[in-house]
Amino acid sequence: MGLLSEPRVFTVTQISSYIKNLLEQDLILNSLLIKGEISNLKKHSAGHLFFTLKDAGAAISCVMFESAAQEMPFSLENGMSVVICGYISLYERTGQYQLYAEFAEPLGIGALQLAFEQTKERLAAEGLFDAELKREIPKQPSCIAVVTSPTGAVIRDIIHVAKRRDPSVKIVLFPAAVQGTAAPTQIVEAIKDANRWGKADVLIVGRGGGSMEDLWAFNEEKVARAIFASEIPVISAVGHETDFTIADFVADLRAPTPSAAAELATVDQMAQKQHLLQMTQRLKRAFAVQMEEKRRCFLQLSLPDWNDVLQNRRKTLADQQERLQKNMTDQLLRHAQQLHHFCARLEAVSPLALLSRGYTVVTDAAGKTVTSVLQMQVGDRFYLHMQDGVLEGTVTKRSVTKYGEEKANI
Repeated sequence: MGLLSEPRVFTVTQISSYIKNLLEQDLILNSLLIKGEISNLKKHSAGHLFFTLKDAGAAISCVMFESAAQEMPFSLENGMSVVICGYISLYERTGQYQLYAEFAEPLGIGALQLAFEQTKERLAAEGLFDAELKREIPKQPSCIAVVTSPTGAVIRDIIHVAKRRDPSVKIVLFPAAVQGTAAPTQIVEAIKDANRWGKADVLIVGRGGGSMEDLWAFNEEKVARAIFASEIPVISAVGHETDFTIADFVADLRAPTPSAAAELATVDQMAQKQHLLQMTQRLKRAFAVQMEEKRRCFLQLSLPDWNDVLQNRRKTLADQQERLQKNMTDQLLRHAQQLHHFCARLEAVSPLALLSRGYTVVTDAAGKTVTSVLQMQVGDRFYLHMQDGVLEGTVTKRSVTKYGEEKANI
């Protein structure tokens, strides 16, 4: 026997690379669909998703890179049953094989429908659909802003319906794509432009009918938030009557169609004029009925007896005159009594009253009252004023009493 050839020794890296090549070159493993339940879901700060896909008998580690996760219309959640499209490869650093997920589809419900439900639930929890936050649509706007495609039938329908109902209303188009990947961003910018312009009373956002994929731009979260942030009241008009989008829930008013939105945003002037005419006719008839009733009532009223009225007025006047005369007499008597009392008091202090009792008033030649003998000298003239006249005399002798002396010495 010859010597056995020496066995080849491989490094861990070589074997790991070999196994990785085998896995990636396998026709089944390099592109497959695999179903299971998601668990241990974690999101890396870079946006990558790491989770485990399992069933009753086994589990496999999975990773979805940030670029693929961004393309997902819905969010992966623990416990969700999905079908994942991807490939199997080896993560050489740990020596573990894992599934590199490129796309996922929920089991039992479409991806778009699931994304719709998730977005709806999330925004509802934030209060974006609350009825108390809905604003009232103006009754008779002078200007309507419309966010839709400039080339579609929607803008023509809105103009036709609005102008038919109210020829004076102004309609301003803020163009935006309503389908495709660029549509959500353009719709958001158009809504913002309408608000910056600020001259519209109401804003219609919408498009015509189509599949869920066609209407998807109006299910995007950023479109919903732009509608919610609009300072102008918003009417959503997306698709047909049976179509519902997130925009319908967040808008201040949902219209089943774009044409219906134009009707909701305007007042039918012809109908209003007809209504006013009918109300005018009703008022005229009611006024005529009231006038006829008042005329009959007036004719049925008996005229008053003016003789009785005059007699009553005369009696009232006579009573008033009698009361006035009595009041005047009473006041005159009261004033006479007061005058008599005052006269008696004056008479009591009058100098004439003193003279009537035998007293006299002495005055000198100058007419000054003499109250003391010391005021007069022998030979001075004096006058005695009595009740009934005046006596004139000359002082021939002057005698001073003890009281007068004492007073003169003071």
